Amino acid sequence: MSQASLAILLKLGSVVLFVVMAALIKATATDVPAGEAVFFRSFFALWVIVAWLLWRRELRTGLKTQDPLGHLWRGLIGVTAMGLAFTGLGLLPLPEVTAIGFAAPLLTVIFGAIFLGEVVRRFRLSAVALGLLGVLVILWPRLTFDDLGTGAAMGVGVVLLSSVFRALAQIQIRRLAKVEETSAIVFYFSLTATVFSLATVPFGWVMPEPGQAAMLIIAGLIGGVAQILLTSAYRFGEAGLLAPFDYASILFATAIGYVVFGDVPTGWMLVGTLIVIAAGCLIIWRERQLGLERGRARKAGLTPQG
Repeated sequence: MSQASLAILLKLGSVVLFVVMAALIKATATDVPAGEAVFFRSFFALWVIVAWLLWRRELRTGLKTQDPLGHLWRGLIGVTAMGLAFTGLGLLPLPEVTAIGFAAPLLTVIFGAIFLGEVVRRFRLSAVALGLLGVLVILWPRLTFDDLGTGAAMGVGVVLLSSVFRALAQIQIRRLAKVEETSAIVFYFSLTATVFSLATVPFGWVMPEPGQAAMLIIAGLIGGVAQILLTSAYRFGEAGLLAPFDYASILFATAIGYVVFGDVPTGWMLVGTLIVIAAGCLIIWRERQLGLERGRARKAGLTPQG
């Protein structure tokens, strides 16, 4: 098996597991507060990640950090995004939460320009605008007067806000990646998310029933394995090769949503999702083309134009 094929399999494995994890969280969302679900997700994932680092003999690397404050910020932003997403899972169908979440990579492009000074030209801005139009199409049925003020409208709001924080988390990860090892970024996120989630105890944690506790524990373990698969995928394959496979999550979310929860995707959601995926693929294609142009420019001794 080639490295590219292995990378794709690992990426698809992580996508499937993250969707299964979300389904388990959704199954407990009516009874278990989002902050408590974040704790289970982070705490049990932490032990999987520690075991993985021990197996790879990278625990010392994972514990070593040059930017502890950067990890704290990444943890705070990430745990906020996770808590909002878990809240949304209790209010909206799984496929809809997944589809709205596709706004995060689009917002990352915008935030990269604002906070990192990345150059974003008209092509990518046009693709981002197209993607955000797709998100609006997905949301359109929820924007009627009948839905305003309902749990569904609140779900839309928290999932959109979650996408904003996910995009900000990606910006912080880019900053950390300049000085920190991947193993340290993965380890300290699970650690800080576990600690920050404990701050939600005063807001009404509950004693989950045995079945619910089992689902939450499994969700945490699956989340840890999914994170490892995702990290390993990018070790064997380039980001441009693997990024499009993120959109496979909508297929798995739709299937699980229909079979397990009886969620039937609407025409608006399907059309909007296709628009968002098209926009995302255009951005990925453009990034790949720019990468090839930069490579040719370096070989020719020229200055790439980005």
